[in-house]
Amino acid sequence: MYRNAVKTTVILTLLGALCVGVGSFWGGAGIVIGLVIGLAFTGGSYWLSDSIAIRAARAVPVSEAEMPQYYAVVRDLCNRANLPMPRLYVTPDRQPNAFATGRNPEHAAVAVTAGILEICTWEEMRGVLAHELSHVGNRDILISSVAATIAMAVTLLARFAAWGGLFFGGLGGGRRNEGENILELLAMLILAPLAATMLQLALSRSREFEADRSGARLLGDGEPLARALAKLDAASRQIPMPNARREMAALYIVNPLAGMNVSMKRLFSDHPPTEERIARLRSRTWAR
Repeated sequence: MYRNAVKTTVILTLLGALCVGVGSFWGGAGIVIGLVIGLAFTGGSYWLSDSIAIRAARAVPVSEAEMPQYYAVVRDLCNRANLPMPRLYVTPDRQPNAFATGRNPEHAAVAVTAGILEICTWEEMRGVLAHELSHVGNRDILISSVAATIAMAVTLLARFAAWGGLFFGGLGGGRRNEGENILELLAMLILAPLAATMLQLALSRSREFEADRSGARLLGDGEPLARALAKLDAASRQIPMPNARREMAALYIVNPLAGMNVSMKRLFSDHPPTEERIARLRSRTWAR
């Protein structure tokens, strides 16, 4: 828990520094603007990360009357894990997938797609939901949600700053010739989102293995999650999620972009290979 708090502090600090760095292109006034934007982003990333993720996924809340089995499975798992009941959502996506978000277990949310409810049995759903609740219990969800929010914010900020600079010029005006300005702006447009992506990659893969392990321990069996992962991996390659944002991909249990033509997809994957995850679950390494 302490280690995750340190990671969260580090990535929020890096966000602020990156905003200031982007602002510095326009001189002293730009640094001040970057600092203000950085403070706004860091505060918003902490307090609003769950709302941002839910809204980005177009998830809608469901009641216990609407989905009693969903509530029953989550409530049983929460009782086993000694966790408070999260808010439950469903997204309209046809791709089978799921994610958890929130700044702590008391403010957590779990969302599943319409597609996963169609292809997974409730026993397999128990494995998926145990995985997602393990993210909640391990305090991964704040890091994942903040990192996703940061990646979106940095991408939007870089685009705004670069295109604003190209069309309107810098506040620092004239300190470099026009050609150098354009090259720097284009570099910022490419490198700032890349830096945010690399930050996500550094945080994501090991957490998936740990959530698999914790979820299997919660159930006392890794097979339901292993079967679910096999189904989700195959389906995600066939059924795209057109509205999925690259910055939000790390939140999901399997890569929602697997079925899309994303350049350098394997190199920049937020998730470890599904085959390796299934092998670990079936070899019972989680029980050691």
